[in-house]
Amino acid sequence: MALDTKYTNWQVAGLVALRVLIGWHFLYEGIAKLMKPGWTAAGYLLQSKWLFSGLFHAMAANEAVMDAVNFLNIWGLIFIGLGLIVGAFTRAASLAGMALILLYYVCNPPLVGLYYTIPSEGNYLIVNKNIVELAALFVLFLFPTGKILGMDRLISRLLNRIRS
Repeated sequence: MALDTKYTNWQVAGLVALRVLIGWHFLYEGIAKLMKPGWTAAGYLLQSKWLFSGLFHAMAANEAVMDAVNFLNIWGLIFIGLGLIVGAFTRAASLAGMALILLYYVCNPPLVGLYYTIPSEGNYLIVNKNIVELAALFVLFLFPTGKILGMDRLISRLLNRIRS
C-alpha cells in the first residue's frame, strides 16, 4: 500500500541531516584509514570469532587479499561518504554502506561469550552502533533525499533529458 504523503520541511531536513551525518562518518573513517601509514584491516579480521571466522582469518593471512580488502574498505568508505554527503547515487551509497556495515557486524558481533582484544565502545548485546547505522541507512534507502536536496535531483533531470 503506497501512501501519497507530503513531507514537512522539518521531516526533509531531518532526513537530509541524517544522510549528511552518516556520510561524514563514512568519509572520515575512510580518510583516517587512508592517512594512517600501514593501516590494515587484518587485526579486525583476525579478531573474528563468529560466522565465517575461518574465511576472515584466511583473508587476513593472504597478503594479496588483504591489499584488495584494505583498498576496497578505504575507498568504499570514502565514496559512500561522498555520495551521501552530496546526495549523489544515494540509494546505491546506502546499499553499499549497509553491505559494508553488515560485514563489519558479522566479523565481530556483540554477542554473549565473544570477547575481542580490540576495544569497543560500551558494553553492547546484539545491538551496537553498526546495527543502528545500518538501520539508519535503510531509512535513507527508502526516502529519496538525494532527489529532494542533492545531486540525484540533477542526475535525474539529466537522465530524463537524455531519454527525451
